[in-house]
Amino acid sequence: MRHLAKKGNMNERIDIVLRKFRSRMTSYPPGMCPLTLYRSLLQISMNQSCGKCIPCRDGLHEVDWLLKSIINGDATEETMEELSKKCHMIAETADCAVGVVGAQLILDSLTEFADEYESHITKKRCVENVNQTIPCVTLCPAHVDVPGYVALVKEGDFAGAVKVIRDRNPFVTACAFVCEHPCENKCRRTLIDAPINIRGLKKYAVDNAPADTVPAPKRNVSTGKKVAVIGGGPGGMTAAYFLALMGHEVVIYEEHEKLGGMLRYGIPEYRLPKERLDQDIEAILKAGDIKVHANTKIGRDISFEKIREENDAVYIGIGAQLGNRMPMENADAKGVIPAADFLQKVANGEKIDLTGKKVVLIGGGNVAMDAARTVVRLGAATVHLFTRKRDDYTALASEMEGAMQEGVRFRTLVSFLNIETNDETGAVQAVWLQPEIVGELDEFGLETTEHSSNYPYRLKCDLLIMGVGQRSDSAVFEKAGVPLERGRIRADETCMVEGMDGVFSGGDCVTGPSTAIRAIAAGQVAAFNIDEYLGYHHKVHLEADIPPAYPNPCIPTGRAEIEEKDPFERRKNFDFVELSMTCEEAERESGRCLRCDHYGCGAMEGGRGEW
Repeated sequence: MRHLAKKGNMNERIDIVLRKFRSRMTSYPPGMCPLTLYRSLLQISMNQSCGKCIPCRDGLHEVDWLLKSIINGDATEETMEELSKKCHMIAETADCAVGVVGAQLILDSLTEFADEYESHITKKRCVENVNQTIPCVTLCPAHVDVPGYVALVKEGDFAGAVKVIRDRNPFVTACAFVCEHPCENKCRRTLIDAPINIRGLKKYAVDNAPADTVPAPKRNVSTGKKVAVIGGGPGGMTAAYFLALMGHEVVIYEEHEKLGGMLRYGIPEYRLPKERLDQDIEAILKAGDIKVHANTKIGRDISFEKIREENDAVYIGIGAQLGNRMPMENADAKGVIPAADFLQKVANGEKIDLTGKKVVLIGGGNVAMDAARTVVRLGAATVHLFTRKRDDYTALASEMEGAMQEGVRFRTLVSFLNIETNDETGAVQAVWLQPEIVGELDEFGLETTEHSSNYPYRLKCDLLIMGVGQRSDSAVFEKAGVPLERGRIRADETCMVEGMDGVFSGGDCVTGPSTAIRAIAAGQVAAFNIDEYLGYHHKVHLEADIPPAYPNPCIPTGRAEIEEKDPFERRKNFDFVELSMTCEEAERESGRCLRCDHYGCGAMEGGRGEW
């Protein structure tokens, strides 16, 4: 019995080690050599081998030796052939999954990173630009200097923090409230405890230094050049901001009454109060010579051709604001509405009373969650949210948790068969659902499903909301000769539209529906490439000093989370749901930063302050 107790205790200790190891895997730095990563994963399989079968016991070690020679630049094409043959042999003859999976892992890498293998064989090094970078800066689509503004928050210089953020992203407030914070995904702090709450610190900074109170950088002298920006959403406004700072005259054409795009008309008030969004917009409009033509639709109030004639360059940032409908009978029936259209109606102040109504919602993305939580606040009796696969839940975990807390009922593994309407009114009255079962994973590792043997069932509803994606209103541009592919504008990585001199485009109308920070990043890239197109190479200067980096003792410390109001209270209205960090929380949280801009990766690439 003593032996069994000791063995159990050993397993518990190993589990603790494995939990720490998982955090190391999570924080693998961006920019590392993928072959080095694959080798470390192969070595896990080697360590798991029981040693009973030769292909796994000896074969994986031989594969590891071959892979090491490739990484070190000591291999030839024959080495590659031998590596492939050995992996195929192990995958086909190993007794258990340890050998099979380990060998298949390397076979997958031969296809996925063929360019990396070729570079190591022919050039004896990684492909160009493969080097470790500062994780939070790299993973932020706009490449905001995260360690810089976190350090300024710690020093209590909140205006300086806003300036550092605005150096790459003028929507400081909006991103502090609704950004999906990809910058936290590989935070090196995970090696010790948990990622820095970067969004929370950004919110603390802008709460203490509102965006419209912090002056923009000094504008360059006027160039006499004029640039049109079509669309006043996050991408278009970002492009306008940087172009204005460079000294160009900017004219914004916005279809709606107010600027902000989907930040205003797609994100509910409880997540982003519009008076806070207006602070960002006001600060942007103060940056330089920016004129706004609101309630102006291209093709109705002014032609695209005329805009091109009157301007030296054009940026198209129309986003993707039109909601999709599922291709099924009765999809356009009364009481059936796309989630994006529903959110815009609410944002425009349309009175929608759902008191006592039964609502069904399709989709698992952030737009679907926003629609579901909005329905709750409009008084619906029940809100059922359905998806076909578990992989369809792409919304932030915090958004899903918030929806559940507020009473949204989740159900997955069901597909929609048809929409039932009332014969007299033509309105939706029920949906028919088919239970599904999971099948094999597809080539991307995602679930596939097939119909279950369980019978379909009928669910009554008064309103059906389809959160199945959005599309751009691009027909006018297609008629004007702008190249489109599946409804999206064709533009390269510099945001230049294919075959159209002086026309640039970015954001959702190019990539399809994505996040606000990605639209902001596209607007930033477009602005600097438009500046180059116009014959300039302007710099934007950072008017803030980054504090020096002090050693961090790396003591494990809990992460400060942004608290929210009680779910039963917040579901009654559209008041903002998040509570502010205390000064003690913000100071402690900012002190957890390991300053990877100084330690580890070293200095910021290209320096700070101008780019």
